[in-house]
Amino acid sequence: MPLQDPLAEPNPTAQTTVKCTTCYMCACRCGIRVHLVEGDKGPEVRYIDGNPDHPLNQGVICAKGSAGIMKQYSPARLTQPLLRKPGSERGAGEFEPISWERAFDILSERLAHIRNTDPKKFALFTGRDQMQALTGLFARQFGTPNYAAHGGFCSVNMAAGMIYSVGGSFWEFGGPDLERSKLFVMLGTAEDHHSNPMKTALSKFKRAGGRFISINPVRTGYSAIADEWIPIKPGTDGALLMALLHELVRTDTLDHAFLKRFTNAPQLVVLDEGEREGLFAFDPDPAKGPPGDGRNPHNKLVFDRTSGRILNAYPEGIAEGCDPALDAPPEGHYTLADGTRVVPAFALLRQRVLSCTPEWAQAITGIAADRIRLLAQELGHAALTQAFELPIPWTDAWGKKHPTTQGRPLAFHAMRGLAAHSNGFQTVRSLAVLMSLLGTIDAPGGFRHKAPYPRHIVPNYRVFNDPDMVKPNTPLNAAPLGFPASPEELAIHADGTPMRIDHAFSWEHPLSAHGMMHNVITNAVKGDPYRIDTLMLFMANMAWNSSMNTMAVRESLNRKDAQGEYMIPFLVVCDAFQSETVAFADLVLPDTTYLERHDTMSMLDRPISEFDGPVDSVRVPVLQPLGECKPFQEVLVELASRLKFPAFTTPEGGRKFKGYTDFIVNFEAQPGIGFLMGWRGENGDQHLRGAPNPKQWEAYAQNNCVFQYTLPENMHFMRNWNRDYLDFAKDKGWRQRNDPVQLAIYSDTLQSFRLAAQGKTKGRQPPEHLRARINTYFDPLPFWYAPLEDAAIDLKAFPLNAITQRPMAMYHSWDSQNAWLRQIHSHNYLHVHPSTAQAAGVADGGWAWVESHWGQVRCMLRYSEAVEPGTVWTWNAIGKGDGAWHLAPGSDEARKGFLLNHLISEELPLPQGTGAPAGAKVSNSDPITGQAGWYDVRVRIRPAEPEEAAQSFPQVETMRPVPGVRGGVAQVMRFFAGKSKP
Repeated sequence: MPLQDPLAEPNPTAQTTVKCTTCYMCACRCGIRVHLVEGDKGPEVRYIDGNPDHPLNQGVICAKGSAGIMKQYSPARLTQPLLRKPGSERGAGEFEPISWERAFDILSERLAHIRNTDPKKFALFTGRDQMQALTGLFARQFGTPNYAAHGGFCSVNMAAGMIYSVGGSFWEFGGPDLERSKLFVMLGTAEDHHSNPMKTALSKFKRAGGRFISINPVRTGYSAIADEWIPIKPGTDGALLMALLHELVRTDTLDHAFLKRFTNAPQLVVLDEGEREGLFAFDPDPAKGPPGDGRNPHNKLVFDRTSGRILNAYPEGIAEGCDPALDAPPEGHYTLADGTRVVPAFALLRQRVLSCTPEWAQAITGIAADRIRLLAQELGHAALTQAFELPIPWTDAWGKKHPTTQGRPLAFHAMRGLAAHSNGFQTVRSLAVLMSLLGTIDAPGGFRHKAPYPRHIVPNYRVFNDPDMVKPNTPLNAAPLGFPASPEELAIHADGTPMRIDHAFSWEHPLSAHGMMHNVITNAVKGDPYRIDTLMLFMANMAWNSSMNTMAVRESLNRKDAQGEYMIPFLVVCDAFQSETVAFADLVLPDTTYLERHDTMSMLDRPISEFDGPVDSVRVPVLQPLGECKPFQEVLVELASRLKFPAFTTPEGGRKFKGYTDFIVNFEAQPGIGFLMGWRGENGDQHLRGAPNPKQWEAYAQNNCVFQYTLPENMHFMRNWNRDYLDFAKDKGWRQRNDPVQLAIYSDTLQSFRLAAQGKTKGRQPPEHLRARINTYFDPLPFWYAPLEDAAIDLKAFPLNAITQRPMAMYHSWDSQNAWLRQIHSHNYLHVHPSTAQAAGVADGGWAWVESHWGQVRCMLRYSEAVEPGTVWTWNAIGKGDGAWHLAPGSDEARKGFLLNHLISEELPLPQGTGAPAGAKVSNSDPITGQAGWYDVRVRIRPAEPEEAAQSFPQVETMRPVPGVRGGVAQVMRFFAGKSKP
């Protein structure tokens, strides 16, 4: 169809039509109203505002959401499929337009051949999408283990660290109950996560007299309105948290009743050396407590101080009159009937934090010891002294009726600042344990879960791990992503080598729940552990801001073998805009914008649930797709149908679904459970569970594109142990079992990997050169260690920490091409404390070189006292490659903007003396989860010479416009400024 023309003269008598959908200018997913007028060539957007009837944002909208109109009319819009011209080089951006039918034929033929021969040679890696239930299903049905989502370079440490500890996580699966809290502590959180709801909640919280403390190297965004800003050195939050644990334990500022009943703190850990060392002791009689999730025994033991006997933890250990011990006896241990020495898990935690004094943490974090002690007192005062009870009765998993619900008005929030370090998993674990010691988990005023969480610990989602199941034309027998519970569940071959191209779920990064997108290109080009044929990228700007060591990754995409063939033979890029990565594609698939497509925020994936009940939402088109753009969801359903995946094919071999919308309505993960939970049943009169409803999309469209279910009040809290909720969640398909979720103060899951590394178990063993690594980092108790980069470089030569933050007005690289938002940020500066900059001889506003062990950039520098003196920082993803995103050559984003990515290595050398081959490297990521260590880089600064060019470095060759790109930014801006087009 012809391109819509937003430049037609406005009709003053045109009627405005309002349509509701869901925003996608960030991952907050607010409800919006799109105001349309009828133009000469169809509907035209005139403005976008928040939907006051939407439960998430309740009408609030941010600058990004309002500026969605300029994303729709972006000059960078791709409008037709493109094929790289024969003989042209990747990166040159030389394409020829092709039809969708030819694009599907090319893909179908190529992917069918791979699936018929060696499915693992296809890799699907998706960026900031919201439909991992579909993309993951596609990969599983294809039969490739090589699938990953964006979380590996975003916040998988937060997700995994929390889920493996308390069964849920910050962000969309849980958060701070500011409505009932008295003290709110935010750590390492920028302005993008849960943005509008967080701003609204913070406003109400402060007006109600709540105290807000921000702990962050930088005071921007949320931190700017904090009652107190505590600057901290990046990567040291774990040391602060360990010191706080020290103080809470030392002063006995603990919720003893909570620890004894709802956590594994009193459960007895084996001390004797051997294959059970460091694991929980348990009663071998299955009648005394069979495993609840099929992986970990639930029949653990405690020592009852009242009777002086060792009892089963549940139900005997929580019976009336029983008093489980949290500490060891004077002799240092208890003894089982067979002579085994055991000790409560909490006693081991007490030992762990004994040396983590505030003075120890002061030397690491830069926070005064007295301030750390005072902070611990404030936490205890809020959680325990200011505690309250709500008149809400509930029954726990063991049948005890609680007449009230205990409130703990201490709330935390943390995100990427804790997660994006190579020590992030254990840092997040330390925060989860701290919250648990104070009884704040799913308590009023504390951290609260959002459905479908909490999950089991460990979640009962096994990652695909059977090499023999990777065979032609065969779906995998498990999802490519999951939560390993032991070495037996790793995705490795018999010799211990990785099954996956990104090395996720291998001995290098065993618990990499989201995969490791940041390593796929580097590993594929090295052929480590093998070469692939086709890499498909969706919404992932891997040739620019989504990669560490960006210039090396760009070179890798162009690298050829001895036969002159690209090391990655075929690269498919699906995007709505002319990103830097588009230039390197062999095939470009033009995606739609969020205003042009159907989409789901599903309970099978990443819903927008609220504390009081599940919420899912949809997008419905308010405009027709531009040109020949096609939603990637439709592309996947079409490809799956053509390739005859079993889940997409009838028994007779025909198509099971007409397209994406039909797929969403009729696909069932289990009987009655589909992508959407609202308006199910043939007549649309069932919710949460029911048969497919052919008019389900219409029902959502008629109800603000959102469905909200409010749970009964007795299910609002304590959901890890709330019998009514656990039964309800199992019935509705959110959980596989209804057993309680005990908080993991001590992680026997981590210990199982450590025992393998120590050679004390008979199962899978890590390679020799990784034994020390696993033994060190898979500690069952949280601990702090310096980021891994510190051991690879000269810290004296590079004394400063360098980090990025995401600005409120930009989201990744999506918005630097947005004509309105560019007026807020057209380029970025390096922000440095005046004392630090002056010591380096760099003037405010001057050009400076920023150097790391791995690379250098030239940029402009600005003084700021809102940054810790040992830290420099900038906004991320504002710098652009010249000409990309259809920005004019020489734009501010290209000549003044810059990326810190050029300073970061995607790999680090393995320590010497481990038996690793000479020059062996490992991902610059958390050794447990594979979370990219974006914020670990160390740098130094120096002034640029006067004769040097006043532009950022490095620069790349100007990207030429690709065929069919929209163009026309100046006219669009003039039109929306209220002027007639020339």
